[in-house]
Parts: sequence; structure tokens; C-alpha cells
Amino acid sequence: MPPNFSAGDTAWLLVSAALVMLMTPGVAFFYGGMVRSKNVLNMLMMTMSALGVVTILWSVYGFSESFGDDTGHFIGKITQYIGLKGLIGKDGDGTAIPMSGSTPQMAFVAFQLMFAIITVALIAGAVADRLRFGPWLLFSALWATLVYFPVAHWVFDFDGKDAKGDIVHHGGWIANQLKAIDFAGGTAVHINSGVAGLVLAVVLGKRKGWPGTAMRPHNLPFVMLGAGLLWFGWYGFNAGSALTAGATASTVFVTTTVATAAAMLSWLLVEKLRDGHATSLGAASGVVAGLVAITPSCSSVNVLGALAIGAAGGAICAVAIGLKYKLGYDDALDVVGVHMVGGITGTLLVGLLAAPEAPAGVKGLFYGGGFDQLWRQAVGAGAVLLYSAVVTAIIALAIKYTIGLRAEPEAEARGLDESQHAESAYDFSAVGSGSAERRAFAEAGLRSE
Repeated sequence: MPPNFSAGDTAWLLVSAALVMLMTPGVAFFYGGMVRSKNVLNMLMMTMSALGVVTILWSVYGFSESFGDDTGHFIGKITQYIGLKGLIGKDGDGTAIPMSGSTPQMAFVAFQLMFAIITVALIAGAVADRLRFGPWLLFSALWATLVYFPVAHWVFDFDGKDAKGDIVHHGGWIANQLKAIDFAGGTAVHINSGVAGLVLAVVLGKRKGWPGTAMRPHNLPFVMLGAGLLWFGWYGFNAGSALTAGATASTVFVTTTVATAAAMLSWLLVEKLRDGHATSLGAASGVVAGLVAITPSCSSVNVLGALAIGAAGGAICAVAIGLKYKLGYDDALDVVGVHMVGGITGTLLVGLLAAPEAPAGVKGLFYGGGFDQLWRQAVGAGAVLLYSAVVTAIIALAIKYTIGLRAEPEAEARGLDESQHAESAYDFSAVGSGSAERRAFAEAGLRSE
């Protein structure tokens, strides 16, 4: 093993990758519980399919596009690691193992793959109940290639230096020239997916009957389970982004927890004051809003800063989900209100609340740093938002006017579980009287003969 190899760091990074992978099923349950029963399997399929589509693209060219040497201040050199060439190493045979800091490069490949997967999966919630599955798969592949991989390069790919301090790897412009802080993906993951969901929802159009027809969540325990899985997996998302098992990961673990708890309570407070009730859906949504808001800032704030970001994120997102009714866009599961707005909130608050004692070591406005970090955060957030919006619109319109995006009205009315997958999440045929059960068994017997 190389002298800088750390078994502890490698174990932490691989465990963190597995935790982030668990977040995608968490999203599936979180979204699946919020849709109507006739569309739950479709929502599970849309989110889980990102595991298949993005993994293949990532292993062929996506990692290289994201983390290859900078090309034109836009993407990494695609041919550099195509097929992950040159990154595989063996233990104990004297072969030089490609390293990323104190861990094998392949551990970093696996970790960043999970970020790419969940970013695509998050978009699905905005277009629930009406998007055909085939076009969704095509959209996922094109969006990952043209939007996520370039943005990940900008935000996550830092310059690499040799022992003399000379740059041997040139990374993305937001991380290295702009020096905006996005520790775990407030811009690359949440603003990116949130604005993509907004644009895709607008291109796709409103659900039939929305907003006049009530479209209540069909399974709130699913929603709560999904939120719990997301909170659990988010420790890999945030603390894992330290890439080492040390002080930074420990601090980030705590700031993530504090912010999420504060956001849950602030969301419930807004609900109580506005609607008269604190709901389980609100608690679950507040958890996710807090996790989103603290993601970019978890390494740059102290505990009081995390408390403020969580409280602000929960309250702002709780109010923001109502914008769709005023502005007329049908964001079915509040991807815009939670992920885009929460991502913007957390990203900008770095410029105000960054504390010098935090791992990032940056001073925000409230700690005597002036507006320097704030403008950097604003430019980074704005650049990702604008780029994602424009390219998402091009992709969505291209698919809409070629193979089509939306399910036919009849198929949409029947439900996408049946029309897209020929399945049903729940079997109601045997529910009711004994005679109905006997008829079902009789019909099954006739079919088997």
C-alpha cells in the first residue's frame, strides 16, 4: 500500500458511499408515499431507475467528465478515465494503486457515483403522476450527461497538487477560481435538481384536475420512513464528504443533526400558525428541508450557525411550497420548494454565517468577513441555476417534440402503475365480502386450467 494509505479513511468513505446509496430508496419511499395509490409503483420505479441509468454512464464516461482534467473551464477530459481505465489496483502485489488523498481512487469513484444517482432521482418528484417511463429514462441519461456531470466538475473537482505544491490536476471553476463553498452539494445536487424539476414540470404541464382536485398522499407512513432513511443516509452525504474519518467529519455530523432538528420544528411551527395543525407530512418535509439547507454549509458554520440555518431553511421552505399555487406551476411533490429554495438558502447563508473556527476556516459577514464570501456564494448558486434551467429546457423540449413526454389522458386517469408497468401496488380484488373472495379464487382456478 502507498505510505499515505489509511484503512480508516477508506472504510469511512466506502460506508459513506453505501449510506448515500440508501438515500435513493429513501427518496423512493418519501415520494412514493406522497402520490396517489395508482401511481406509487411508477414513482418508485422513476427514482430507483436512476441507480441503473446513472451507474452505467458514470462507469463509462461520467466520472471522467466530472473529475478528469479541466477542459475549457467546462467539463473534465472525457477520455482520461473512460471505462474507469487506470483506476483499478490490487492489494499486496506491488502494483501502484491510484490514490485520492488517503484512500484508493475507486473508493472516491463509488462515493461520487451515489451523488450523481440521487440528484437525478430527486427530479422525479416534480413531475409525478403524468410522465411516461420511457421518456423519463431518456431524460435521465441526457440530463446526467449534459447537466449533472459538468456541474459536478465545476463544484466538486478540486485542483490536485504534488509534494512541491505544483498543480498536477486542474479542476472546476466554482471550486478553484470562484472558491464558493459547497461542501456536499447545495448547488450541484439540490439547486441543480430543483430548478430542473421546475423546468420539466412547466414543459410537461399540470396534472389533470390540479389544483382544484385534492391529490392527497396515499401512505404517510411511507413518507415518514423515507424521511428517516434520508436523515440516516445524509450522514454519509455530508460527513462522508470530509473524505477522511477525522475532526471535519465529526463536526459536520453534529451540524447536520442540529440543523435538521431545528428545521423540523420550524416547519411544524409555520404549519401550526398557518393551518392550525402540525402534521406528519410537515415533520417529514421539515427534516428534508433542513438536510438540504445544511448540505452546502455544514463544514463552514458552528453549532449556532447550524441552528440558524436549519430554522431558516425549515420556515422558508414551508412558505415556499405555496408558491406553486400563486405562480401556477405544478411541482407535484414540492421539489422546487424544498430542494431549489432550500439549496439556495443554505448556499447563501454561508456568506453570512461562516465561522472561522469551523473546518472551512472562512469568515462570513456576521464574523467580520464582509461581503466577500457572500458574492462568491451568490455567483456559484446563480450560475448553476441558470445553466441547469437552460439545458434542462432544451432536453425536455427536444424529447417532448420527438417521442413525447406525457402519458395519454386515459392512461393518466387509470394511473401510471397500470398504464406504464402493468402492475398494481395494492391488490384490492379480494377485499370485501366472502363471495367476492370466492369469485376471485374461482377465476384464478379457471385461468390455471
